[in-house]
Amino acid sequence: MIPTYILVMQKMLNTLLALYQQGGDLVYAGESVTQLMHAWQCGRLAEKSGAPAALQLASWLHDVGHLWGDLEGTPTLLGHDDLHERIGAEVLFPIFGPAVSEPVRLHVQAKRYLVSTRETYARKLSPDSVRSLQLQGGIMQPDECAAFEAEPFFADAVKLRVWDDLGKKSGWFEDTRQDALDHLMQLMLQVSRERVTQI
Repeated sequence: MIPTYILVMQKMLNTLLALYQQGGDLVYAGESVTQLMHAWQCGRLAEKSGAPAALQLASWLHDVGHLWGDLEGTPTLLGHDDLHERIGAEVLFPIFGPAVSEPVRLHVQAKRYLVSTRETYARKLSPDSVRSLQLQGGIMQPDECAAFEAEPFFADAVKLRVWDDLGKKSGWFEDTRQDALDHLMQLMLQVSRERVTQI
């Protein structure tokens, strides 16, 4: 008999994959890529950088909270912060652990941190990222920067954020849609199995 936790894990992986199958074509105002293209590009950038599998997966799934929340339209145009980083982290932690969920939880704070500490960073943000910045707290104060730097997954969150900003190139999608989804599932299986062996 297959253990219950394996069945629950597989069901969640199928649910996550279905979010990209059904909502992967969503495009926010001011962005030039779909959710699936953006996820693939971020994951590919992480892979090319030699990131471990967990950080590659965090890069793939960092915006899953947008799809999980199922809000219509572009939330920032309505002055709404959908808290996608928190939603995503809460969804991902039970299956993949903190090596995936924490960079996801912190990637919005990483944007605030980089805007505060790198003079030219804000000019590189996409229109939707600029709109969301103020909704998400704006520039960090020095004490907030210090607290963020003390986070155990600070470095991974900053890397993810950089890939997040770079992964918005129109037309860069080297796989077929199905191949991209298959790669995502294989990566989720790999990381979830590694997580099980650590428990």
